[in-house]
Amino acid sequence: MKLTLIGNGFMAQALARGLTNSFELEIIGRDIKKLQEIKNQLPEIEIKVLSDSEDISAKNIIFCVKPYALQSVAARLQGEANIVFSILAGTTLDTIKKQIKAKFYIRTMPNVAASVSKSTTTITGDKEAKNLALELFNHVGKTVWVETEAQLDIATAVAGSGPAFLCLIAESLSDGAVKAGLQRSISQELVQGLFEGFAELLNTNHPAIIKDSVMSPGGTTAAGVGKLEEGSVRDSMIKAIEASHNKAIEIGKK
Repeated sequence: MKLTLIGNGFMAQALARGLTNSFELEIIGRDIKKLQEIKNQLPEIEIKVLSDSEDISAKNIIFCVKPYALQSVAARLQGEANIVFSILAGTTLDTIKKQIKAKFYIRTMPNVAASVSKSTTTITGDKEAKNLALELFNHVGKTVWVETEAQLDIATAVAGSGPAFLCLIAESLSDGAVKAGLQRSISQELVQGLFEGFAELLNTNHPAIIKDSVMSPGGTTAAGVGKLEEGSVRDSMIKAIEASHNKAIEIGKK
């Protein structure tokens, strides 16, 4: 199957890296410099500068532009695509349908881990294209089908924005170790290993169970958790998800 990615930004590149071994890909974008950089890194991918009248007839499109660029890019697309897979945050299927002609429409929310085939991608849309959508995005990690766009907007805050939140945690843990006197290279290696091992534990354990298993009475972990609670880490994380969710809804109304 041939897939056409429209957009040459970070997420388009992440998806291309994850999909290139399983599909024939072409990337159509407006930035020739970025397109050439992609070609240099992934020579097997076709690249093309978006024309003023780009024919998308019968193509399977992964639409990867920023939400604010939807109208300007869609105005250049001609014909009826087979399927449009949109990764645009907060952009409803109805909005996509008004801008791009296609037989079927799917809305997705992958994350940057798609580049290493570890994305958890939330998907919704036309049931006729459900199986193909799940198969496609399973090539870049795990997939979760949801029945409503409202659920996908919530998932956007977790799976889409979540990597940035976890990066703050990872960076803070490393900074804490450096402040205590550990070399940066060692602290970063420890944090990387921590996240890798913790991901495996989460596959079979509830977070609370993992926490309790390492939180001995009066111990070092309990002391650290106490400080995190003083800093309202739980409350901040909950509010971060709420803020991201609200922003997704706001984008969808524009």
